[in-house]
Amino acid sequence: MKATVYVTIKQSVLDPQGNAVQGALHSMGFEEVGKVRVGKYLELELDTTDRAEAEERLKAMCEKLLANTVIEDYRFELN
Repeated sequence: MKATVYVTIKQSVLDPQGNAVQGALHSMGFEEVGKVRVGKYLELELDTTDRAEAEERLKAMCEKLLANTVIEDYRFELN
């Protein structure tokens, strides 16, 4: 089973990397770009066919390692 995990900085947290990307885009002439938020995209192959177990394990992975839940949100999809 394939899992896709998206980790993003919470809206209430400043995103200096996003600000740097926005500034770079503006300096390159892309003035139409508004606010930029930077996140992480991960693909994982899970060796299970049990969807409920996969969801439980993914939640544990995200909360223990893949996302810093103090400043980041996460969501995942199973395919």
